[in-house]
Amino acid sequence: MKANDFEGRRNISGERVRMRRLRLRLSQAALAAKVQTEGVLLEQDALSRIESGTRMVQDYELWALAEVLGVTSDWLLTGEDDGK
Repeated sequence: MKANDFEGRRNISGERVRMRRLRLRLSQAALAAKVQTEGVLLEQDALSRIESGTRMVQDYELWALAEVLGVTSDWLLTGEDDGK
């Protein structure tokens, strides 16, 4: 079974997750801990793979990342509509 990908990546939001995380000066571990406070179990290694594009992102993970990062899920997906 072939894994779904887009231009060789398994997600389209990882680069923007990383960009926003760095802008907020959060480590991957700190971001993962904040996402867990939203009720979503996301470990640092999973976040690393999301940012590198080697792991798919579940819709509930995308929602929690957007909440913690202070952006919309639309922005994480498209780069448009920065902020809430």
